[in-house]
Amino acid sequence: MSRKMIFLWNPKSGTADKERVKSLIEKKCIATLNLPEFHPTNAEGVYPELEKLIQQEKIKDIIAVGGDGTIRQVVAAFRHLPVRFGIIPMGSGNGLALAAGIPRNTHQAIDIVITGNYSPVDAFLINDHFSLMLSGIGFDAKVAHDFAKQKKRGLLTYAKVSLIHFFAARPYPFRIHLEGNTVETEAFFLSIANSNQFGNQFTIAPKASLSDGLLDIVAVKRMNRLRIVPAVLHQLRFGKPQQDLFHKNKILYYQVSRLVVENPELAPLHIDGDPFETSETFTIQCIPSAFQLIQP
Repeated sequence: MSRKMIFLWNPKSGTADKERVKSLIEKKCIATLNLPEFHPTNAEGVYPELEKLIQQEKIKDIIAVGGDGTIRQVVAAFRHLPVRFGIIPMGSGNGLALAAGIPRNTHQAIDIVITGNYSPVDAFLINDHFSLMLSGIGFDAKVAHDFAKQKKRGLLTYAKVSLIHFFAARPYPFRIHLEGNTVETEAFFLSIANSNQFGNQFTIAPKASLSDGLLDIVAVKRMNRLRIVPAVLHQLRFGKPQQDLFHKNKILYYQVSRLVVENPELAPLHIDGDPFETSETFTIQCIPSAFQLIQP
């Protein structure tokens, strides 16, 4: 019995040869009676005709082909439907795929989409904006805003943009209201994570789980530039990070289901790597079992 799968395709995401990947998806799917149908994503993230098709034909599998921003948009658009989501990682960082054990290798990722299991994964809201795995306020968001303007994508471009901003980085004041506790601190950046990944194998929240009903809050108070720069160069040369990127006494780490962050100096915001408009206050809430993810 054939099984139709919708592939939502970001024409701008990542650096890989998309036509080659599309051809490979078609061959593998057709060989296993999984009929693929391709649709492009759009900037608005609204798909009324496609939603109607999914409901009419009772399609159960929606596959996002792209990076974390693409996956976030696709899940946000269709998570109210009784569907499963898969990932063919083709972004610059691919943090959610890495956290879920989905390989960058396209052949393997397609095989997982076709034959893998599925299980519930958490997400969260930040001022009513949907986030899959990692939002950040501060230095990393400033990098995300600049990276979005670059003509070339990929790890090398991201590293260059990061280093340019790194030497001018300054800490921002935050007031963090946790469950029954308030913390005032200055930090270079504040990460709200449902995943242990920044992307590209950089670990930011080692205790994070995709399905524990908790968010991991990481505030990096001070960065030792003499340690960070060699670590980034090591990542570029060997394709894997050095361990202990930040000293433990220079970070604050919390696990909560809800928090409020006051941001008086309007430090910039990113959501799953995409730049968003910042705010003086962020209300952040975990959504347990927000969607079903096809995983190994």
